[in-house]
Parts: sequence; C-alpha cells; structure tokens
Amino acid sequence: MKRLALALFLTLPALAAERADLLITGGTVLTMAGPNIEKGSVVIRDGEIIAVGPSSEIDREYAAKQTIRAGGMAVTPGFVNAHTHVPMVLFRGIADDLDLMEWLQNFIFPAEAKNVDREFVKWGTRLAAAEMIRSGTTTFADMYYFESDIARETKAAGLRGVLGETVLDFPAPDNKTWDAAMVYLREYAAKWKGDALITPAFAPHAPFTVSTDHLKQVRALATELGVPILIHVSETRDELRQVAEKQEGATPGAYLDSIGFLGDDVVAAHGVWLTPDEIKTFAARKTGVAHCPESNQMLASGVAPIVEMIKAGMEVGLGTDGPAGSNNNLDMLEEMASAARLQKVTRNDPKAITAREVLRLGTIGGAQVLGLADRIGTLERGKRADVLIIDLQQAKVQPVYSVESAIVYAASGNSVVTTIVDGRILMRRGKLTTIDEAEVMSKAKEYREKILASLKK
Repeated sequence: MKRLALALFLTLPALAAERADLLITGGTVLTMAGPNIEKGSVVIRDGEIIAVGPSSEIDREYAAKQTIRAGGMAVTPGFVNAHTHVPMVLFRGIADDLDLMEWLQNFIFPAEAKNVDREFVKWGTRLAAAEMIRSGTTTFADMYYFESDIARETKAAGLRGVLGETVLDFPAPDNKTWDAAMVYLREYAAKWKGDALITPAFAPHAPFTVSTDHLKQVRALATELGVPILIHVSETRDELRQVAEKQEGATPGAYLDSIGFLGDDVVAAHGVWLTPDEIKTFAARKTGVAHCPESNQMLASGVAPIVEMIKAGMEVGLGTDGPAGSNNNLDMLEEMASAARLQKVTRNDPKAITAREVLRLGTIGGAQVLGLADRIGTLERGKRADVLIIDLQQAKVQPVYSVESAIVYAASGNSVVTTIVDGRILMRRGKLTTIDEAEVMSKAKEYREKILASLKK
C-alpha cells in the first residue's frame, strides 16, 4: 500500500503539467522586454506565448506536443520589416546605381506598367515570403498594387502583414483612375479588416505623386474605416524641391501636417530630411518613421537622423524598402548592422547607437510603428508567438561575448534556422514548410525572361 501511494505521488508532477503546443528550451532568450534569459524557455499554446523564463523552472510545468532544443542558439522576437514593396523582388537588379527619380521614372514605373498584374504579384510575393521567412522577418509593411492578392499570398505563407494598397494621381497597374482606386480601397478594407494576420492599409505613394485633395480623401477614408496609412515622406532632396514648388515652400512633413494628414495611424517611410521642427511635430502626432538605411545608401538619399528622432520621442522602426534597385534584399539583420554603422560614421561617434538598440528597432520598435506592439515585438506572456531561433554556433559568429553584438554585427539572415509566426512553424532547421521554394525559383527565372523582353519593346 505504501509503495502504491509513493508511485502515485511521484507521478503527480507529470499529471499536473499544463498542456502546450510547443516548448522552445535551452536557448538564450532575448525577450526585448527585459534582461536576457540564459538557458531560457518559451512556451506556446494556440498561437500565444503562455510562459517565458528559465528552462529549469519552466520546462517541468508544461507538457508540450513538440519540443525544440535551442542550446547554443538565440531565441528572439520575429523581425518586423516596417517598409517594403515585396513583389518587386521580380525586378531585383533590373536598374541599379541610379538616383531615385531616374530609377522610378525611367525604369521602375515603365517596367511595372508593362509587367505588373495579379499573377506577377502572386509569384513576387511568394518569392519574397520565402526570403523573409529564411531571414527571420515575421511581419512586414508593404506598399504595392493588387494588395488584396498580396494579402492572400501573405496569409497562405503564414506571415503577418500590414499591407497598403498604393494609390497615385496617375494610372496604376491595378486601378487606372482615382475613382476606381477609391472603390478598391473600400472593398479591400472590408475584406481583410479583423483578420488574424493581415492588417489592410491605404498607401498614397508620396506628397509629390498624390494631390492635396486626394491626400485628404485618403485621410478621411482611413479615419472612417479605421485602417492605417503608409506613405513615403522626405526621402530625397529632390522630393523636398518638388513639394516646395507645389506647396509654397513647405517641407513634406510640415505640408502633411498642415492638411491634417498626420496621426498615430500613419507610417512615414524614410524621413531622411525631416527638420528638427518636423521631428517634434511627428513625435507630438505619434506618427512613426520606417528607417531604411540600405535603400538610403543605395540611392544616395542621405541618412535619417534616427538618434534625434528617438530622443524626441518618435516611434522608429527599420525597413528594407523594395528589393529592386533601392536595396536588392529583404535581410533585416543586414539592415540592423547598416543602421548602426551609418549612425556611428555620420555622427563620428562609435557610441551613437548600440547593437541592442538597433535590435530593438527591428523588433518592438517596428511593432510600435505599425500599431502592433500589443500583439508582437517582444517575447512575453500574452503576446502572439512570433519567434525566431538564430544559430550562434556558426564560424562567422563564434566566439560569442555579447549575444546582441553577435546577432547584429556577425550573424546574417541565413543564421536564422527556425521561424515561427502565430505559433505556426514556417521554417524548421532551414526547411520551409509553407512555400514550394523550387516552384517559386523556377517562376522567378521565367519572369526574368518576360521582363527583359518587355523592356526591348
């Protein structure tokens, strides 16, 4: 009888263990909400993080259907790409080494007019999704055309997206008139609002490509329907010149504020040439900026003063921009390293910004800019389970003295070995689970031939 009682007692901890879907154990957990946890664990159930803490305390409390042992790895929140144009991967390398206006007007706009349709954005989004999953992006903000199709492909790939339908004053590949674009925006918002992974957004291209009346119309519609706005602002000196000529000498940020456009639901891409007064205004309006350091280098646009922005209380995230001519990849780890080095060299101060700070910009910073900080960006109980496992055992990373420095300055996108979004494993040990990568690569090569032929006509 005593032996039976002892046996029952010994099995009680196992019987009392709480159910979970996934346990990630033994890694260095960077919660981005507090101190790192050496030999830590993250527990996931129904797409939600239900526990984070030392493995010695956490593991015995949960019985998980699946366990990932992350010894020698870093466990981080998923990266948030706060500005890009994902289908443009199919134009990757088509026109490099040009300034922005020449690149747009002489190459990109004509190539888009001849090639962009629903099939183009479908295959471009699949290719971009494969690249993003492989390099650790779990959430991205997009500005392009046929955005409802991009939303469908994004959801199928398992990624999270704030996806902006781009509108301009001239005919776009999907909507040839402004009135048609406005109808599309309403239908698009109605279709996707409330989706678990997709946030529909409106994306007037820029202050120099959309008139004042049309910007006000988009602003009013976004307010009515409760959707965010994505827009390019103060990217180049040429943009400043164009806006000043049309708006009685006003700078882009001041002009947008004067027409009541700015707000906490607006994401301004670039912000390279925001003035000190505009920075104060953006901070007061809670308008976030997506800093795109590699794009700004590639197009020689300048260097955004993100240190001043952060000090002023602005919300700042990181973006790759489009992967064609203005960057050519969607690697957020590369973007973080560039962001840090640019601030150091332009300010002549190696302490201008730290690896931990730029890692924050690429995770919770981007989540704040996109209005998703209550759901993603940190590894905390109650957040959605967007999680990365990064290999710190690679030769290019070893030895590791500081995990943040190892990730930002030594690792790269291919150091990511596991990508999880909303609790779903999209890549495990380097193998994609939601995308047929071979099929996508084959299609990309077909599009190369088609696009080259179209440019000769």
